[in-house]
Amino acid sequence: MRLVAWQPDDLLRRLDDVVTVYGEAMGYRQELLQTRRGYIGAHVRRQGFRAVATLTTDGRLAGFGYGYTSGPGQWWHDQVRSALDDPSRDQWLSNCFEVVELHVRPAAQGHGIGARQLRALLAMADGKTVLLSTPEADEQKSRAWRLYRRFGFVDVLRHFFFPGDERAFAILGRELPLSDRPAEDAPGIVGI
Repeated sequence: MRLVAWQPDDLLRRLDDVVTVYGEAMGYRQELLQTRRGYIGAHVRRQGFRAVATLTTDGRLAGFGYGYTSGPGQWWHDQVRSALDDPSRDQWLSNCFEVVELHVRPAAQGHGIGARQLRALLAMADGKTVLLSTPEADEQKSRAWRLYRRFGFVDVLRHFFFPGDERAFAILGRELPLSDRPAEDAPGIVGI
């Protein structure tokens, strides 16, 4: 497998694959996935957009991640901003990169792909902080939670509910740049 940096057009060319991996990783219904296509298509044009993908030797998409500069007027940013007090807004949102999506096909999970994707994405990120949201889960059993904790993400908000979603989410953050480097995440990225 190889990790590659993607430009906006690269992601759009593989949008069907991206949505399929997203759906498999999140366990979402098909009708929700069609809505996500539109969101993803709009996200690639946002300021500071960065993306990575993990491709198998035959070119199949095993995983992907992307994010951009978080700012006022963006739905996620505004939802999180409204839940934070002023000092927390200043600390976390004043110059923030938002990890919007980070997914690995279930069959490919457990092999360090998510860690390599996250490391590469954060290495390309602009900003002094990075934020992401993830469904609340048992931190010891969830691969995503263990990954984020290993990368030094801390709690910013817990048990947060986005409008239209019945699940509780955690908003996690850390400062940038990413300077600590777990040894298993050393493989490089192609195309940067």
